[in-house]
Amino acid sequence: MYKKALRLTACGLASALLITGSNATTYAAPVAGVTSAMEVGASNDTLVAGFSLTFSNYMASSELVAKANVATAQNNETPVVTEGDAAQQETAEETQPAEEDPFANVAIAQVDNYVNIRSEASEDSEVLGKLYNNSAATVQQTVDGWYQITSGTVTGYVKSEYVVVGDEELARSVGRRVATVNEDTVTLFVRTEPSTDAKKLGMVAGQDDLTVTDESVDGWVKVSIEEGEGYVSADYVTLSTEFVQAESKEEEAARLAKEEAERKAAEEAAKKAAEKSSKSSSSSSKSGGTSTYNAPSGSDGAAVANFASQFVGNPYVAGGTSLTNGADCSGFVMSVYAQFGVSLPHSSGAMRSCGYEVSTDQMQPGDIVCYSGHVAIYVGNNTIVHASTPSSGIKFTSPIDYKPILSVRRIF
Repeated sequence: MYKKALRLTACGLASALLITGSNATTYAAPVAGVTSAMEVGASNDTLVAGFSLTFSNYMASSELVAKANVATAQNNETPVVTEGDAAQQETAEETQPAEEDPFANVAIAQVDNYVNIRSEASEDSEVLGKLYNNSAATVQQTVDGWYQITSGTVTGYVKSEYVVVGDEELARSVGRRVATVNEDTVTLFVRTEPSTDAKKLGMVAGQDDLTVTDESVDGWVKVSIEEGEGYVSADYVTLSTEFVQAESKEEEAARLAKEEAERKAAEEAAKKAAEKSSKSSSSSSKSGGTSTYNAPSGSDGAAVANFASQFVGNPYVAGGTSLTNGADCSGFVMSVYAQFGVSLPHSSGAMRSCGYEVSTDQMQPGDIVCYSGHVAIYVGNNTIVHASTPSSGIKFTSPIDYKPILSVRRIF
């Protein structure tokens, strides 16, 4: 599975859609739509992402206007306006163009899987790439029932019947508003109310991507974390909006090659882990207690899930990586996989780009399930094991969609 993402970085979603480049990982869910044997992919796989685009901040011009207004308000003199000046001003106002709709040229694909992007407005022309379901693109022009679009690195033509253009509500619904914790922030408190005096709901780490649920409070952003919804200071996060985007033929080939290499590397790591397990003791003592744990045994996702499940009941510790004395969500996943010879980052956001993507209906034990500011390991039977919160520690949770799933990553 694969999906690419447009990331709009702005104070609000209604920013002008001017494309630059940047990297990010995102999510998308398949939506049933129209299919065509020639133009629309027949596969039911949802394709998932790694690349993002950043859009200009439309607020810049607004801020200049606001500063001008403040300067005028501070001036105590009242300007004298003659009848001629007034008439000229009125004429100027009448001739000013209406404010451009930032969504007017935004196209959202509505298909079962993908629609081909072609070099010309013809089904006989070369296929340049794929525009996946719920992907975003910018319409350049309309040509005889086709749209010329740009999405990601691909510019080409798609049949107009497979995309919806200018629908702000649809665009907002398929995008994900994200607050990314600043990289130089070690930990950031999430509070129950938008105030530094409010109770602490939880903590998140630098570079974590959090789903935004409300931006109506000045200086604060409401986000979703494992403990629930709370507020973080806007000074410590960067806001953006993620959309799925197109993938060129070359990018698809590179992705498939990368995923194959990752599979082979995972198989090799699993083989080494199995060899190590067969030579090691069958159990190890828990530090500071009497519990014993089986050493890693096996070389697949099921072995990972079984090994991880032993630590249920152990504590959650912010920033921790100890399976016995305490770990946070990403520290738990990282330390479990380290026992199988796999190195993962200590960041829930960064884990969204590890391994390769699978859909929720293809999940297997050992897969990493990524949520807003949280990660877990799937153990089967619609259940995850994870370092949940300081109050609950490492535990099982079912069903797995107790909160929106952003991505499922397979390592083995």
